[in-house]
Amino acid sequence: TLGDVRGKRVLEVGPGTGYYTLPVAEWVGPDGRLDIFDLQQEMLDHTMRRAREAGLENVVPTQGDARSLPFGDATFDAAYLVTVLGEIPDQRLALCELRRVLKPDGRLVVGELWGDPHVVPVGRLHAHAPAAGLRFERRVGPAFGFFAVLRPVG
Repeated sequence: TLGDVRGKRVLEVGPGTGYYTLPVAEWVGPDGRLDIFDLQQEMLDHTMRRAREAGLENVVPTQGDARSLPFGDATFDAAYLVTVLGEIPDQRLALCELRRVLKPDGRLVVGELWGDPHVVPVGRLHAHAPAAGLRFERRVGPAFGFFAVLRPVG
């Protein structure tokens, strides 16, 4: 759902312990870069240890709040967050920030899983997308565990 990210710059918000980080860093390859961004420095430290152990040198950590991303406009080819959006107090603001840092032809992938206490249903993503300057493109997977692909508008 991220598309071809080889050699691209990708942003992961809320990597946790790096479950998705390591495979995506491999997909991005040595000519690309995976920026990981988290509110908790401990999560970044843990994920960076795992990346180093795996021999991945294209992972760059940044600590901060997803409601105010410290990256320039149109920096990333793709961005993703999995079971993270519901933990952000202002989801619409976070989506606006993600839209801002995406290139015009970029894509945002939001993964959700029912059972997560902070799950964001697909309907809420549909509702938030237009106000954030995003277009809901498609959902991949069943309703109880899906990835939604959103694209910048304009």
